[in-house]
Amino acid sequence: MNNEIFEMADRLKDARDRKSELKEQLKAAEAEISELDLALSDAMAESEVERFSRNGSTFYLNSRLFASPASGRKDELMQSLKDNGYGSLVVETVNANTLSSFVKEQKAENNDEVPSWLSDVISVFEKVSVGVRKG
Repeated sequence: MNNEIFEMADRLKDARDRKSELKEQLKAAEAEISELDLALSDAMAESEVERFSRNGSTFYLNSRLFASPASGRKDELMQSLKDNGYGSLVVETVNANTLSSFVKEQKAENNDEVPSWLSDVISVFEKVSVGVRKG
């Protein structure tokens, strides 16, 4: 092998190592932000302060609602939405990873070809990358 390949391999490993370090730093920063956000919002609510400005930034209480199907009742929710005139909220979908696995199986069963009934309704591409592991 030539030096150019080894140099690229070293640079790839270094970049992946930097990425891992940055992910850890990001994880720590997100945890700190979450902790401070909760503490500040609690303090603002207790002090009955809805907004204030400091050092050129405005801080304000913001409330967001998050909803999800009750545990084990997704199908009931979907039907209830349809029955009550909100069927447009219900979206049928296929998970991208599941679809990719399915297509891989279909290719394996059809001489490495996507079956004709499927080929016109999907887009397929393969990405080649270099794996790196310790040792």
